[in-house]
Amino acid sequence: MREIRLLSRPGCHLCEDLRKVAEPAVAEAGFALVEVNVDGDDALRERWGNEIPVLLDEGGRLLAKVRDDAGKIRRRLKALGC
Repeated sequence: MREIRLLSRPGCHLCEDLRKVAEPAVAEAGFALVEVNVDGDDALRERWGNEIPVLLDEGGRLLAKVRDDAGKIRRRLKALGC
């Protein structure tokens, strides 16, 4: 199954909020939502550590940030051909 990554940190309430919004939209598009601890990868932490949570497509393109709603996520998935 194709994946959309949610970059997050343990204990991050904003990350939990984005996950709740993103899960249904990602599932409807036929993807699995995979949560990745940004602190477990030096490159991800350097690039995204101050901006989490973020939702990335398989190519590493930004789909959503905190406070984006499910409609916006669906539109971005569609626009990217996901």
